Amino acid sequence: MAETEPTVQQHTELKKSCVNCGAELKYKPGTTSITCEYCGHEEQITVDPNGFEELELSVYLKEMGAQSHSEKISMLNCKNCGANQHVEENYKSLHCVYCSMPLIVEDMYTEDWILPGAVLPFQIDQKKSFQIFKKWVDGLWWAPNNLKKASLDPQFTKGLYLPFWTFDAQLRASYTGQRGVYYYESQTYRDSKGNTKTRRVRKTRWYPASGNISGFVDDTLIKASKQRAGRVPKAIARWNLKKLEPFNTNFLTGFVTEKYTIPLQKGHLESKEEARRIADRWCKSDIGGDTQRVSSMDMRLSEETFKHILLPMYVSAYRYNGKEYNFFVNGETGAVSGNRPYSFWKIFFAILAVLIVIGIAIYFGQES
Repeated sequence: MAETEPTVQQHTELKKSCVNCGAELKYKPGTTSITCEYCGHEEQITVDPNGFEELELSVYLKEMGAQSHSEKISMLNCKNCGANQHVEENYKSLHCVYCSMPLIVEDMYTEDWILPGAVLPFQIDQKKSFQIFKKWVDGLWWAPNNLKKASLDPQFTKGLYLPFWTFDAQLRASYTGQRGVYYYESQTYRDSKGNTKTRRVRKTRWYPASGNISGFVDDTLIKASKQRAGRVPKAIARWNLKKLEPFNTNFLTGFVTEKYTIPLQKGHLESKEEARRIADRWCKSDIGGDTQRVSSMDMRLSEETFKHILLPMYVSAYRYNGKEYNFFVNGETGAVSGNRPYSFWKIFFAILAVLIVIGIAIYFGQES
């Protein structure tokens, strides 16, 4: 990548107002437009036809901040759960997206971040996510009544862009190991009654193996936030990265953006571990046979690039008996998951009712 003059710009999100009525324009999920909820005015988001740029990793590992793709953003820290989030000026609900506690505007500060290179815009809107969340809550057994009441209020479900790193690299490795080939032998044994029987037993012949593998590792996805306040379940943390769009702040209007708290250096180390697991699979595939062993592997990565991306998630927070619970709806797929509270009294009265029914059945059984 050609060297550029390092520049750091002060970044302030401007309020995007409707030219017809002056109301706030917000991104319309599933489209490339921002719209006015009051008069219906719509403006198209200009998407860079050149796509998004993969940044040269070695340059950013040497010196963070003084790069052409870095700038300053405004940040708020939640005093209750510790989550760091970037709230645009035109995002009116200044409450933590994870725990719903008020954010103190006077505590806003600025810090550098590597500009996102791409964003996967929300594909489902807040209304749809709320319907998914409500249906999921209604299906929960032994849920407290207050939880079901909370699910009736859409303000408890907020859209959040989660930060991730993606890494690309050319991978080459040499390995030594063994190729296992199955064969079967007949074996006689006595069963529990003393009868002699025969069975087939699988065994493995091992042969030495060695070789070289190479290939391109594309878009290794590494989370860039520790998510102190609510860990997004792995089961729903899956997105189609082919839907990524070049970064444009218009996609963020009406949503909260969480800043990465896992630095690029640490993300890179995690990506190398994932690359090693990929290389191990490639080696085993190259060895062939029925089963494989990799004894040693010398892995090398080159032409490493990365990008900072934002992925969509709806979050709902609920407090019950002094404990915080988070629920999540994937902003692309609609997959839903979360931890949930149980109502002690619902369980208690259900058990009591069962005991009463059993007691009545026993009583009348003895009378007859």
